[in-house]
Amino acid sequence: MTAGQEGPDSGNALVGIVLVSHSAPVAESVAELARELAAGGPVAPVAAAGGTALGGLGTSSERIVAAAREVDRGAGVALLADLGSSVLTVKALLMEDELPPGSALLDAPFVEGAVAAVVTASAGAPLAAVAAAAAEAYAYRKA
Repeated sequence: MTAGQEGPDSGNALVGIVLVSHSAPVAESVAELARELAAGGPVAPVAAAGGTALGGLGTSSERIVAAAREVDRGAGVALLADLGSSVLTVKALLMEDELPPGSALLDAPFVEGAVAAVVTASAGAPLAAVAAAAAEAYAYRKA
């Protein structure tokens, strides 16, 4: 089974996760980390939407929309954005109804929130629980 597939006993579709970063390598690395930490059963579909179409730093609404459609299984799509214009781009796409129904921008730290979101979604939780788990990552203390 690949990282984006539902398990045979999952029963329901899993919430999809899109990681939006100004950098394609950052988005892809965080996606890989989250998938690996959620492994051990079905893993929620995760897509990285980083950088511009030409491979530079920035955000691409086309990449974000494509990634959201890729992970949409009908249970909702949770989008996490790194900073600045990536947040604004996702908000604009949501306002313009460019993203699949049930899409939501999560207010969460990018790395810790992504891991929490993917782990929670992989357990079959609904979008509201995925959003709550990602937001709780703000409370992770490192000292």
